Amino acid sequence: MRLRGQSLTTLLVGTIALSYLVQLLLPGYEEALWISGFDYQQGEYWRLVTVALVHGGFFHLGFNLYALHILGTPVELYFGRNKYILILLTSLIIGSLASALFNNPLIASVGASGMVFGLFGSLALIGARVGVEWRGIIGIVLINFALGFVLGGVDWRAHVGGLLGGTLITLALNRSK
Repeated sequence: MRLRGQSLTTLLVGTIALSYLVQLLLPGYEEALWISGFDYQQGEYWRLVTVALVHGGFFHLGFNLYALHILGTPVELYFGRNKYILILLTSLIIGSLASALFNNPLIASVGASGMVFGLFGSLALIGARVGVEWRGIIGIVLINFALGFVLGGVDWRAHVGGLLGGTLITLALNRSK
């Protein structure tokens, strides 16, 4: 297994896909990882990150993994592995916090969407430098938000939190570049 030269994006896509397979095979696996009734007083902070490992179905998984690959690859190439990790974690944690704080605690929230929306925000800022049209990214984000309201069952709070997290951390990282 060759990990040294492997992109983090590819490893992450594989890890999330493998986790979904485990989710299908082990009943109750997802309940240990998702955000539902998150209680900071119980010290379940790990759920803010592990929520990205479980998904609400094959299409949910597919869309998130495809977006992670398409958006994450240029962001990783531009910033390098360490700053990319910081973007991913910031987006994921702020998206998860937004979900945990502003959703009904009885509703389960799953998926890597907060992280993906953070990559939308990051790529919108660096797009011109990596050959991506930023206006198209904004259009895709708006369509995704609209679909979330039309279709229902989409945690738009996690999307907004992830978008804000990814945008803010990218602004900070771009200053040091």
